[in-house]
Amino acid sequence: MIKIPKYLGDHAALTPDKPAAINSTTGDVLTYRELDERSNRFAQCLHAIGLRRGDHIAMVLENNIRCFEVCWAALRSGLLITPVNRFLTASEAAGIIADSQAQAVVSSYAMRELAAELTGMMPTCGLRLMIDGTIADWSSYEAVTGRYPATRLTDEWLGAMMIYSSGTTGRPKGIIRAQPQGRVSDGSGSARRPQFERYGFDAQTVYLSPAPLYHTAPLGYGIETQFGGGTVVFMEKFDPLDALRAIERYRVTHSQWVPTMLIRLLKLAPAQRAAFDLSSHRVAIHAAAPCPQEIKRRMIDWWGPIIEEYYSSTEGNGVTTLNTEEWLAHPGSVGRALLGVIHICDEEGNELPTGQDGVVYFERDHLPFHYHNDPDKTRAAQHPRHPAWTAVGDIGHVDGDGYLYLTDRQAFMIISGGVNIYPQAIEDALAVHPDVQDAAVIGVPDAEMGEQVKAIVEPVPGVVPSDALADALLAYLRTRVARYMVPRSIDFIDTMPRLPTGKLYKQALRERYAGQA
Repeated sequence: MIKIPKYLGDHAALTPDKPAAINSTTGDVLTYRELDERSNRFAQCLHAIGLRRGDHIAMVLENNIRCFEVCWAALRSGLLITPVNRFLTASEAAGIIADSQAQAVVSSYAMRELAAELTGMMPTCGLRLMIDGTIADWSSYEAVTGRYPATRLTDEWLGAMMIYSSGTTGRPKGIIRAQPQGRVSDGSGSARRPQFERYGFDAQTVYLSPAPLYHTAPLGYGIETQFGGGTVVFMEKFDPLDALRAIERYRVTHSQWVPTMLIRLLKLAPAQRAAFDLSSHRVAIHAAAPCPQEIKRRMIDWWGPIIEEYYSSTEGNGVTTLNTEEWLAHPGSVGRALLGVIHICDEEGNELPTGQDGVVYFERDHLPFHYHNDPDKTRAAQHPRHPAWTAVGDIGHVDGDGYLYLTDRQAFMIISGGVNIYPQAIEDALAVHPDVQDAAVIGVPDAEMGEQVKAIVEPVPGVVPSDALADALLAYLRTRVARYMVPRSIDFIDTMPRLPTGKLYKQALRERYAGQA
């Protein structure tokens, strides 16, 4: 029986000089030999200071090519690694590191300002390592790991990532997915492996990641690509022209996007969009946030039937998928279940009929995740009568063919005069207006109605905010959404508070307007 390589050590032996990762911004390359040796050295270092299976480490890094060796060191040591959002404040980052109980942390000289603030705020971290330079009270990552052998640990238990939720609606939660108890040489063990098989990930894959590597999907897809022996091409920061340039230069086969990236790609001039050879591009995946239907149709017109979509969460409690053909037959859907069984329930947990909106639950044969140090929030995510059914706060319905349609997040719902209003449809309508770069819709306090609908708009560069523009946008919305959904007012903002993952940070907008009555 022929063994299919599915482990870093296999690829380092078979294709040692093949790129495991490429920084498309700088052109730097990390080969499989280098990734194997460097991650072994760090794994040996962590073992030497006493870390054992189930212990935690953290990394606070920009999109740095060494993210991968840090993760692989944890994965081949049976450790849990928490990538920390590098855009957090020091107190927010320190809170996550403390909650994760990390005993070691890796940062970089590029992150030195945040790292310096964190120095005295991480009492559990006995080891503080810095890549590409050092500051006071931090040790050189390269010097420390260089003292250890590049040989494998005797026991290479499979570790995992413990990602924290983005905190768009509240305090971030540490999410621990149910993990297989095998060795790293057995493969990733990901319950979402059928998703990668559906998209054709293999040793020939060249995967473009234009998003932050601290987030679940970009890092998870990158690691899964390396489990299979492919190449990860990552961008330090998303730019639409640079993304197209990377597809052409590196002959990218697979890519993953969030809708705001697609919108900005489509806002390029036709000549710019036509200037690149995208013929290698076979699969373009999008997820993480709702995509306006008009945007998706325009992407299909441009790139052809290579657009794939999935819906899931950091919790990984379920997955839906659909390809271009399916979406054209079910426009607006996020697909049918690939992992888990979908149930739509009311707030008391009663199942609702086809076509009726409710809370989206996924049924599994086990509890697929728990929130670290927070059994109450774990229980709140479970169905009141079926503990293996879990929900993460999304509202939607299924059609007669089993396709799921998302309406919005429970936490984003506006109640105005007793009427439930979901902002997503309003935001989708605004997003395709030629004068709108980005848009958000929230509920603001109203003495009579409880809440009133307010739109916040970031105009495209060169468009000047004005009362006339606000009136024009309101008139436009009256032709696109129901009358009761039309905002009472529109405000303008220089930059929308979106996380680099594409998720809208509505908490910041709500806090801004919370005092208004």
